[in-house]
Amino acid sequence: MSAEEEPAEGRSPLAGACVLVVLAGVLVAVAFAIDEAVGVLLVVVAGAVALWRTARRMSDSSATPPPEEGRPSCRECAGHELLSVTPSRSQKGMLIYTTFSPDRPNHTHVHIAKTSTERTP
Repeated sequence: MSAEEEPAEGRSPLAGACVLVVLAGVLVAVAFAIDEAVGVLLVVVAGAVALWRTARRMSDSSATPPPEEGRPSCRECAGHELLSVTPSRSQKGMLIYTTFSPDRPNHTHVHIAKTSTERTP
């Protein structure tokens, strides 16, 4: 079986990445062979482009969601001031509401609620 007859699913994506790395290395070597300043400039520009592309791809998935309209209430957090709303890292779909009472300044109340309409006391 020749290389042309090889099925596409048998090829490794890692092989393509290795080829790109080798080509990039050759390009950098040629740039440094032309002039050291050109090589340094090429590496700096390539790093800046990679950083810019990475920053543009970042999503807002890690941003804290806005508090829901009907924030959870229980007997303890009635009349408390909302400090923060944080998504739970261990339980998907849960929000952690942190409040404090003006009557008890050294006490923080934590309330965990589902993001859907169902609430947990």
